[in-house]
Amino acid sequence: MHIEVVTLFPGMVHEALAHGIVGRAIERGLATVVCEDPRSHATDVHRTVDDRPYGGGPGMVMKPEPLAAAIDAAAARAPAGVERVYLSAQGEPFSQALATRWANGAGLVLVAGRYEGIDERIVQTRIDREVSLGDYVLSGGELPALVVIDALVRLLPGALGDERSSVEESFGSGRAGAKLLDWPHYTRPVEFEGRKVPLVLQGGNHAAIERWRLREAVVRTWHRRPDLIAATGLDGEAGELLTEYLAERARDGGTNKGE
Repeated sequence: MHIEVVTLFPGMVHEALAHGIVGRAIERGLATVVCEDPRSHATDVHRTVDDRPYGGGPGMVMKPEPLAAAIDAAAARAPAGVERVYLSAQGEPFSQALATRWANGAGLVLVAGRYEGIDERIVQTRIDREVSLGDYVLSGGELPALVVIDALVRLLPGALGDERSSVEESFGSGRAGAKLLDWPHYTRPVEFEGRKVPLVLQGGNHAAIERWRLREAVVRTWHRRPDLIAATGLDGEAGELLTEYLAERARDGGTNKGE
């Protein structure tokens, strides 16, 4: 996968990508990340990349000329036909489904804005999609770009030590139909500050362990993100486990929170 990042702070991007799963994936050649700095395309002596907004108001806006040249340079290196994505508070929400779609492609061009945003004519002529991480404002698009890169690269074959990890974690559907949050995880010691690892996890009954994990994921999702279940419902065993849990909770007078 080849990812281009158009950013005023390439060092910030490269430093963050030098660690962990993404860093190892890049070292192994599973992904390539290249940065293009709009300042290198500015034509004045001060390498100006921003100016005051028309109509007045606070802040500055990224100028179209250097940004357009930077996006064009990045797109020319990227595989043909990849999407040019602007990380924007006005964009559609980023999701695991979108990450999976992009991970199955050849790459991306990610455009990280700064200041009050970028000239709208760039959005109209050189952006295929706007994506947001959530309903809040950041200082720039570098952190969202890094989140997108991390979400994509970890889905690439060979990026994780065990390929099941990307399937079984939060927002994977697995046997449930709906996307579920992850189940609780435990490691040694068996007892910590008076709290013990559930007995089912200490045994070797893999079928019982899988059932426990699915139930915990279903219950956790029902409590914390019921919208995920409401969107598609639950299939088969997952639906049965939720029905079982709700019956137990009703018998307990609603005190069983499944946590």
